[in-house]
Amino acid sequence: MSETVDVVIIGGGFAGLSAAIEAKLKGKNVVVLEKMARIGGNSVISDGGIAAANTDLQEKYKIEDSIEMMKEDILIAGKYRNDTKLVDVLVNHAKDAFIWTRDFLGVEYSDRVDIFGGHSVPRCYTPKNVTGRDLIKALEKKCMELEVDIRTKILVEDFIVVDDIFEGVKIVENYQYPKETDGELKELYAKDGIVFATGGYGRNQTLIKRFKKEFIDLDSTNKPSADNHLLEKLLDYPIKMVDLDQVQLLPSTSIDEKGFGDGSLFGDYVVFPLGILLDPKTMRRFTSELIDRGRLSEEMMNIGNYVIGLADQDAVDMAGWDISKAIKKGVVKKYHSLEEVAVAFEGSLENLKETLKRYNTFIEEGVDRDFDKSLTNHRKIKHPPYYVMRMRPKIHHTMGGLKISEKGQVMSINHTPVKKLYAAGETAGGIHGAARLGSMAVTDCVVFGRIVGQSF
Repeated sequence: MSETVDVVIIGGGFAGLSAAIEAKLKGKNVVVLEKMARIGGNSVISDGGIAAANTDLQEKYKIEDSIEMMKEDILIAGKYRNDTKLVDVLVNHAKDAFIWTRDFLGVEYSDRVDIFGGHSVPRCYTPKNVTGRDLIKALEKKCMELEVDIRTKILVEDFIVVDDIFEGVKIVENYQYPKETDGELKELYAKDGIVFATGGYGRNQTLIKRFKKEFIDLDSTNKPSADNHLLEKLLDYPIKMVDLDQVQLLPSTSIDEKGFGDGSLFGDYVVFPLGILLDPKTMRRFTSELIDRGRLSEEMMNIGNYVIGLADQDAVDMAGWDISKAIKKGVVKKYHSLEEVAVAFEGSLENLKETLKRYNTFIEEGVDRDFDKSLTNHRKIKHPPYYVMRMRPKIHHTMGGLKISEKGQVMSINHTPVKKLYAAGETAGGIHGAARLGSMAVTDCVVFGRIVGQSF
């Protein structure tokens, strides 16, 4: 049994749905294949933040930024492993991607601009509900308006390749994750092309063991379904792969909950920009809390089993996010004095007080003389209650994947485009290098998803 359409898109996340909308607007007959019962994948558990330079919100808050600054920040975090041509595409289309999600799709963003580690200035925009589900809902709504054919519970078993041309896919319908399937295979052909938008392999233990075995025992922020099983299939084809050993940890997560959890909001939006990280053995800072995720995770892992993230009431109020879920779960704990904090972690009260006194002096001076953290708009940490979380990095983003061109074409080992095969989102490699900056995943997915969709 077979069927033929114009474009087959594998994956119903940010990248796949963005590509679907643009291809449909070009008049193409598009089918989106999603193995789960609902679309969204890993995208729905992110905070949904998107990054861009030179936006109207930056202008409103008098934030000076530039495409060149954004590019340099990305390259520094990536340790200059990045494909600079892809980075150029990313930064030059980032603003349009943000505006597209807001004005065309209707995503409501908070009236603020945030800064995450590695960004030299605030350039990150977060949906009002602090969830990627907002963007997924907006993408789904637009797909419905355009009558895009989205099919769920479809397992793509393999590709149909004829004379090195990716002609289609072999699928099983009514797939029930995570059960093994022995259903009847159906062939779905694509006249114009296949878009590979299946996300990363953060939950694929086989690939983690193969490419980053030192992380094999770490928890992951990803959904259990985020295994990118098809990437294993493509390893057998003459396709160029890049940076498969570059696996990023998310430093804002807690050891006291599984997966992405609720504590990451506190880590990313409160502790890193407005609080401090402490070595529980010494009750002293050990790094700048606003370096990029790659370097920060390394510093945290070097400390041991966990580190302490600490902020006061002023920081929580200034951040303005609701952390009640994390508090209710006991992931973030509230202490009414520094004495209580020291007792809870069996640490030196004298060192803790000295650490805060020194940090608060830096706030007064406007310069972090220990670790050069950006202290713009910071307040002293001195108003109890104090909020504390035990933090440990988890597998979050796989930078490696299929080598793509600036148009999203998958490249062969001979450096020529693989006919009729495209990739966008986390499954494409070479963009972020050694480590990805916060909020850049959504930018990446939307930018390259749209570019691929427009190419048909």
